Amino acid sequence: MSSDIMILGIAGGTGSGKTTITRKLIQSFGGDVSVIHHDNYYKAHHDMPYEERAKLNYDHPNSFDTELLIEALKELKKGHAVKCPVYDYTIHDRTDRTVTIQPTRVVIVEGILIFESRELCEQMDIKIYVDTDADVRILRRIVRDVRDRGRSLESVINQYLTTVKPMHEQFVEPSKRRADIIIPEGGHNQVALEMVVERVRAHLKG
Repeated sequence: MSSDIMILGIAGGTGSGKTTITRKLIQSFGGDVSVIHHDNYYKAHHDMPYEERAKLNYDHPNSFDTELLIEALKELKKGHAVKCPVYDYTIHDRTDRTVTIQPTRVVIVEGILIFESRELCEQMDIKIYVDTDADVRILRRIVRDVRDRGRSLESVINQYLTTVKPMHEQFVEPSKRRADIIIPEGGHNQVALEMVVERVRAHLKG
């Protein structure tokens, strides 16, 4: 069963266009694709008040329960469905809900820091890094966090300058050395996008 499942890693900085590429693959292959977001594996902090949770550094590798994600991928490769935790950005904490991920032919793992862990990389068949200019990424993040995650403009900019930018430079950017493919400009790069789609199509036909 394991050789039948392709694990596709899509990494890149915040607002780089990872979701656009993921969406394109889902549109192209529908039920053959399932997605696991590294963000859902943020560690739970139920014992901490909201004000304290809001101050945590969510862009450091230690903020994730990556071991749990690695175990989930191993189970999927064996053909077993897994229960994935659900994270709520508005409360800065993991919820008590889970979503079931099925062992589809293609499993996409998406997140800013998925290539930082060598053990996690070893579970992937193809590693794609989406490389987008920092000014484009911060503008996208501001729009997303204010519109979709209930954040104030001030809090988004403050978080970007204190943790997002330094952590990107320390961990995210260097991790692209582990990528098999680097896509400049993310979802706007139609040539690269079509190459990825064709690679997945070849796997599904195999």
